[in-house]
Amino acid sequence: MGILIVLLVIVVLFIMFVIGIYNSLVSLRNQVANAWSQIDVQLKRRHDLIPNLIETAKGYMQHERGTLEAVTNARSQAMGAKGVAESAKAEGVLGKALSKFLLTVEAYPDLKANQNFLALQEELSSTENKIAFSRQAYNDQVLFYNNKIQMFPSNVVAGMFNFAKRDFFEIEDAAEKAVPKVSF
Repeated sequence: MGILIVLLVIVVLFIMFVIGIYNSLVSLRNQVANAWSQIDVQLKRRHDLIPNLIETAKGYMQHERGTLEAVTNARSQAMGAKGVAESAKAEGVLGKALSKFLLTVEAYPDLKANQNFLALQEELSSTENKIAFSRQAYNDQVLFYNNKIQMFPSNVVAGMFNFAKRDFFEIEDAAEKAVPKVSF
């Protein structure tokens, strides 16, 4: 009878241990999802700013149609991207197109002096900073989550309940890592 009670206590402790690990994995997975939603909010804000910026610049930059179309096309691709890896790639292309656009703006002093354009540039710069902070927070959460599902003993529970590794939000090309420069 004593052995049966000891075995029962061991089984109950084991079940409680598995439940504790499972709950911590669910919590970490939700934190990763929340961090991604913060990036998504900032990316949407960035995508919403771009048409206003392009529309303001159109009147001044009539001979830069290719540059404006490149930004518009990159924005469309970024808005349609699915998943972390595809979004990171599309956002990198958009950042590159924006950088080229902002460099082209340097040749139009009247546009650079336009108050509406300056306000949009400032808002875009602020949004770029928020995206960078959100990306860092997301990658930190992914690192913690991935470490947890790969380390013993939580990897056993993660394998039992199909917790999958998450992708980092990384920009691969060094030129794409540069935040679009905004000058006044």
